[in-house]
Amino acid sequence: MIEAFNKWDCSNIKIEDPGLSRYINVNPVMVPKTGARYAGNRFHKSKSFIVERLINKMMVPGHKGKKHKISSGSCTGKGTTNYNLVEKAFDIIETKLKKNPIEVFVKALENSAPREELVTIEYGGARYPKAVECAPQRRIDIALRMMTQGAFHKSFNSKKSAENCLADEIMAAYNLSQNSAAIKKKLELERQADASK
Repeated sequence: MIEAFNKWDCSNIKIEDPGLSRYINVNPVMVPKTGARYAGNRFHKSKSFIVERLINKMMVPGHKGKKHKISSGSCTGKGTTNYNLVEKAFDIIETKLKKNPIEVFVKALENSAPREELVTIEYGGARYPKAVECAPQRRIDIALRMMTQGAFHKSFNSKKSAENCLADEIMAAYNLSQNSAAIKKKLELERQADASK
């Protein structure tokens, strides 16, 4: 039986959110690195192992508020660097929580995926926000982005390593804690959407 990173068993992981179950792939891969084999195909992301998507997101986490953040040294686009970083973060989670880290990560993703977001509608020269439901694949994309950006943001200019920050971010999201950047952003998005209904 194949185990993720040759360490963790993924066979018992259950995705509780029925909306996300088709979009989170927990079929384990020993080395989660396909090298963008499916890039360009529609919905290809959903077929790749969820940990590989995290690794890809750690390589290019995007920018916050259109201001490109200076890299903290780990955000280099190097596959091996980020592969090792995610593996170390999972080791930290396993040590602290005594649970399967991939199960913790999947639950954290479910917790931090926003259900609603805002779009701006222009009507007669006036702009106003409108709440819309978030598509399931986009929910996962947003959660992954907020997790990785939150982790890099905390590790930048601090003594804490990127793997420690990523592990903390995942554990905070797993516990629905306000310390998680992804949970904070989700609540903010849903609050704004609620106000503009």
